[in-house]
Amino acid sequence: MPQCSGIKKVANFLGKDAGQQKRPTDEGFAAVFNIATGLAIWCSEAMTLALVLFVAWRHNVRNEAYLYWGFGFLLTGIGFAMISLRGQIPSVLSIEAGNAIALLGQSAWVAGFLALEHKRIEWWALLPPVIWLAGIFLPWVNDDYSNRVVLYNLASATGATALAMAVAAGDMRRERTRVKLMGVFVIQGCLCFGSALTMALTLPSEIDATNLAGASAMASAFLLTIAFAFTCRLIMERSERHLRALTLTDALTGVLNRRGLLGYFGAIQERAHIEQRQVAVMLFDLDHFKRVNDRFGHQSGDAVLTAFARMARQYIPNNIFGRMGGEEFAAFADVADQTEAEAIAEAIRTEFCRLPVSTGEAIVPATVSIGIALASSIEANIDKLISAADRALYAAKGAGRNCTVTFGEAETAAPAPATPDNTAGELVPTVDDQVEALRRMGQLSRAG
Repeated sequence: MPQCSGIKKVANFLGKDAGQQKRPTDEGFAAVFNIATGLAIWCSEAMTLALVLFVAWRHNVRNEAYLYWGFGFLLTGIGFAMISLRGQIPSVLSIEAGNAIALLGQSAWVAGFLALEHKRIEWWALLPPVIWLAGIFLPWVNDDYSNRVVLYNLASATGATALAMAVAAGDMRRERTRVKLMGVFVIQGCLCFGSALTMALTLPSEIDATNLAGASAMASAFLLTIAFAFTCRLIMERSERHLRALTLTDALTGVLNRRGLLGYFGAIQERAHIEQRQVAVMLFDLDHFKRVNDRFGHQSGDAVLTAFARMARQYIPNNIFGRMGGEEFAAFADVADQTEAEAIAEAIRTEFCRLPVSTGEAIVPATVSIGIALASSIEANIDKLISAADRALYAAKGAGRNCTVTFGEAETAAPAPATPDNTAGELVPTVDDQVEALRRMGQLSRAG
């Protein structure tokens, strides 16, 4: 008979004698195989993968998933090496301990998928070796090869289920490869459980049990190969998504950069059209920022920029907020009317100037000027809106800074003048102005 690699694996797992060979009987045929060779091949593969994963973790120590996966292959290799030494080391080390260590490697893989999502390791990750150790010392299990196969398959099915649960802990909607990967582990779990159930119900002979378990092991090895490929694909997609995010994000403040911000304009315009709202573009410019850098240093200036970005993005719907360059920021929003846009801008302005920015070495007072441009969803044009918002911002600077100026739809649609007009637009009354107006109205009413 030709060699059967699947039967090799099952015999390897469960500690069959390396020199044992079966001859054909009336019950069937058992394949002739060399267990030591099969174990040597698997151990070398496991150790190689462990080394590769440890190097990957050393390159990126913050990603603990590589470390856990590396330990998983290392433990699997050690466990199979112990199994291959049956007859040279005590049986309790070869069968009981060897298989437990191999199953502990499966637990390490579960921990790796949890670490990939920055989640803590759950207790159920350790179930595979626990199930094996809880059953292998029972006499009717330890003394019977078929029962050992059933027990190992049950422990392996539990490990596959735990792997599926760990994979499902991630973002299934965003990472569609996770669905396929989880499906592979579910199929593997069903296969192992079905094999164990079949053997428990049919009570096969040792030869038939070996053949059945061999077929199950071959299928499990094939599924494990597919799972490994899907895992690599998942990591590659995540890396590509991270690199793409870096190209759209401002490195200093963590908000969108100009390219990333402009990419959202189409979605804002479409949503405004569906909900029959206006499109608003807001430009923010930190007042006298060069003085901040000259007086307090560039590190303090960077701290002011970061503090403003962190605060302002909280007020912008859907966080469509970014840094256009230097000390200038912008935001896109769909609003019901001009009042809503001005309310958002004034909330940001008053909050920013209310408290000075602490840089650790100094307290830096800072204010911001804001220009707003509005347009209907149908007539909204990104270039016109930014140009109009920039003219409104220029008018805010001309009005004394630390204020907001708004250009309505008519002013936004009008051609830009040859020379900027610092009196154009509508100056939004500040909160202090409104309070002062109310105070004067109260005085006049009492005087009357």
